[in-house]
Amino acid sequence: MESGLFERPYRMVLPMMKDSWLSQIGGTPLVRLSRLFPEERGIRVFAKLELMNPTGSAKDRPALRILQRAWEDGRIGPGSVVIESSSGNMAISMAAICRLLGMSFVCVIDPRTAKQNIGIMKAYGARVSYVSEPDPATGEYLPARLVRVRELLDSTPRSYWPNQYGNPDNRAAHRDGTMSEIADQLGAVDYVFGGVSTCGTMRGCSDYIRANELPTKIVAVDAVGSVILGGDKGPRIFPGLGAGIVPPFAEERFMDRSVYVSDRLMALACRELAAAEAILAGPSSGAVITAVRSTFGELPDGSVCVAILHDRGDRYMDTVFNDEWMATAFGIEMRAME
Repeated sequence: MESGLFERPYRMVLPMMKDSWLSQIGGTPLVRLSRLFPEERGIRVFAKLELMNPTGSAKDRPALRILQRAWEDGRIGPGSVVIESSSGNMAISMAAICRLLGMSFVCVIDPRTAKQNIGIMKAYGARVSYVSEPDPATGEYLPARLVRVRELLDSTPRSYWPNQYGNPDNRAAHRDGTMSEIADQLGAVDYVFGGVSTCGTMRGCSDYIRANELPTKIVAVDAVGSVILGGDKGPRIFPGLGAGIVPPFAEERFMDRSVYVSDRLMALACRELAAAEAILAGPSSGAVITAVRSTFGELPDGSVCVAILHDRGDRYMDTVFNDEWMATAFGIEMRAME
């Protein structure tokens, strides 16, 4: 749903990209995790550092592609109001890009949204609309957030909903960017591990693999308590990984294998990644590292694996990287483990 279509496309976004940080989205490094995964049986594990995108996450890719396409089609332009539901990273990416392009951004959030993420998106000029009660039919916040999005669209002139959950430019950004880069950087790849939420990243990687008839296997990593890949619904601490409903991109099977990771294990893996490789990444990346470790013994000799690290860890300094929080949440005394 959208309103206030513009009479002509606003093409200046393309030259603007050449002279701004928008041109630096994508092209992220691929590095060997040789300390966390010393070579054994010839298996090598590489990390795709999506956390090194300009605003700190893989969401920069789809945010730019979605907004650029809408801009070129004349659906948005200077003065538009972009309205989206997000738990954090997409909101931060959208807020930053909208600020650069002279548009307003409104993010619909719920109690699980981290205060630090809210602070970052507000620093970029975003406004927030807070949904305090979950959807009564499902008990989930996402359906309630989407209802609020539609209400805001109806009452806001020149408004536009990117719909990250179903917009094909979400997955296309990773098809043409993330996976294309991995293939160019490494050549033959046997396994790609990555977390799922909207499923745009891993569905896009799968689309590239299928289109190019590659033998690469997709390992989708989900949170315990998420239903995206058929798991049982349950409580989840960290936003950005998993969901209480199945998103459109997951309605068709795209993965070769799925792995579920608990909040506790993903948090511990974040700490191990920082200690071993000096890479500060968020919980979804910790889940990916845990998935690689849990399947390592089953991988064929000589396998080349890629672990997608989705976002920076400095957004979790009051949770994952806070010793007191870890003790309270999981009963883990981090100082005693060092």
